[in-house]
Amino acid sequence: MWLTACASQNDVETAEKVFMELKKSKLDPDWVTYSTLTNLYIKKDCLEKAAYTLKEVEKRASKKNRVTYSSLLSLHANMKDKDGLHRTWSKMKSIFNKMNDAEYNCMISSLVKLGEFGRAENLYNEWESVSATRDSRVSNIVLASYINRNQMEDAEKFCERMVQKGITPCYTTWELLTCGHLKTERMEKVLEYFKKAVCSVRKWTPDIELIGDIFKNLEERGDIEGAEQLLVILRDAGHVSTMIYNSLLRTYAKAGKMPVIIEERMQKDNVELDDKTHKLIRTTSTMCVSEVSSLPILK
Repeated sequence: MWLTACASQNDVETAEKVFMELKKSKLDPDWVTYSTLTNLYIKKDCLEKAAYTLKEVEKRASKKNRVTYSSLLSLHANMKDKDGLHRTWSKMKSIFNKMNDAEYNCMISSLVKLGEFGRAENLYNEWESVSATRDSRVSNIVLASYINRNQMEDAEKFCERMVQKGITPCYTTWELLTCGHLKTERMEKVLEYFKKAVCSVRKWTPDIELIGDIFKNLEERGDIEGAEQLLVILRDAGHVSTMIYNSLLRTYAKAGKMPVIIEERMQKDNVELDDKTHKLIRTTSTMCVSEVSSLPILK
């Protein structure tokens, strides 16, 4: 725990002192100790030291200590050591009859991190053919790799494939697609997937940053219909606030439109008006009345 605390602070000097104290106390460092040191050395670009401690992790990997191999995969990926990564995976395949989801997850993530997308896709195909769990967390790694490369069409097709293969998309799946389309500013898709994300969980913990990013884009466009759709999604999820309504009002102001019965709507939603709200209402009150008619503005 002491060593981990030092590592979390990227404090190499203190971590090494803790390690020496451990040795002086005649405690045998285990694979976790060396794995922690290796990660710290990699972060601080002490690659010679990292190579040494990584070998110590390898010495402690065994059939009984199976989880050590997943740590080795991640460490080799962090070292950008492709040969070491593939060597470790081959050894795992020779020792164990079947890889579990966590190990596939770790290896696919490592391949993606090293830019070996083709191999990552091939390994995902292998996992898909043998997995009984259909765990979407494995699929989400490949999905994220498409999105991070701005391949949104491939991402959409991959999500469809997930469903066809009996893999149920989870909140993260929809959130990834939401963020991907937000980068390309396809707001109709953003709202579609954001709604699916919110509806996919029993109790949603609001992502304030994501909500802010979506509203910011809608505000800049003066997209009042999109802003109203977002408000409905948030209301249905039990998350409306003064901040949300102020974002809606700014969108109306940008569009040069006046929202209808805004104060009544806020009252029904038990949302207080602050100084910014009153100022925005005064600003929009001189504008033309908007005609956003297809939305359930009030419950």
